[in-house]
Amino acid sequence: QVQLEESGGGLVQSGGSLRLSCVASANIFSINTMDWYRQAPGKGREFVAGIRSVSNTNYAGSVQDRFIISRDDAKNTVSLQMNSLKPDDSAIYYCYAVLQDKATMRYWNVWGQGTQVTVSS
Repeated sequence: QVQLEESGGGLVQSGGSLRLSCVASANIFSINTMDWYRQAPGKGREFVAGIRSVSNTNYAGSVQDRFIISRDDAKNTVSLQMNSLKPDDSAIYYCYAVLQDKATMRYWNVWGQGTQVTVSS
């Protein structure tokens, strides 16, 4: 079973930084896309950042120039460096990936369980 596990959330003051990480389970043959989404209380889930390759990244306008997404395919990991955090960035952050299972070679759309980020003013 392919899975994603996030880590790195927490409480930080406005203007501070956090780094989120997401690791895919070891039985992965390949990773297509790896994205971060977030959901604040009472709001829908929104796209934050995505990475297809080192040179193919995209960001939501609200986080452009503050957040940096990166991936390490050797470790099946995607990270999100979040700088200059604002209270509006407070949300549960979810990792999402399209993974190819090594055992069956099938592609799966997988979500992590989420990690809480809280930015105090």
